[in-house]
Amino acid sequence: MPRPREFDADTALDRAVDVFWEHGYEGASLAHLTEAMGINKPSMYAAFGDKRQLFEKAVQRYIATGPAWEMEAFELPTAREAVATFLHRTVDVVTSDGHPHGCLVVQGAGKCAPDNRPVRDYVAQQRTNALTFIRERFERAAAECDSTMDADPEVLALFTAALSEGIAVRANDGVPAEKLHRMVDLAIRGAFV
Repeated sequence: MPRPREFDADTALDRAVDVFWEHGYEGASLAHLTEAMGINKPSMYAAFGDKRQLFEKAVQRYIATGPAWEMEAFELPTAREAVATFLHRTVDVVTSDGHPHGCLVVQGAGKCAPDNRPVRDYVAQQRTNALTFIRERFERAAAECDSTMDADPEVLALFTAALSEGIAVRANDGVPAEKLHRMVDLAIRGAFV
């Protein structure tokens, strides 16, 4: 009969999120992960699977904590309001001192060794899913004749996603939130009527 878990799986997974967020997939060693999670390797494998499975679960957990504010932003009445709110909120989230700066989905597995290509592909698919969501919002804006919508929905979605991802990278580089907010304002002025 297996012994009952002596740790909280949600807490352990939250700690794994932070390790992957800080160090990326390849930079996060099993020793570092298990130490942060407060468990040993056999417990990690039993609860979460191997490192790749743990990473995928960590990414899923990370994504699950973000969509509420993203959904709210993209429900605003105009495309301009949606993009501005989304990007300003992105700045706030990726520069918060409550966790590592940047974005796990943007930076967690950007470049990987050939053996870890499935990890990179998994994260790329998460970014594609987000891009699809954004594009669909802009397609709706175009269909509703939103007066602020003066761009091809696909191109505007790519612009929004690329800017959001760039914000995450710059936040990780240490660019202060105030400068990132000013950059968002500049981008919004240039992208919308």
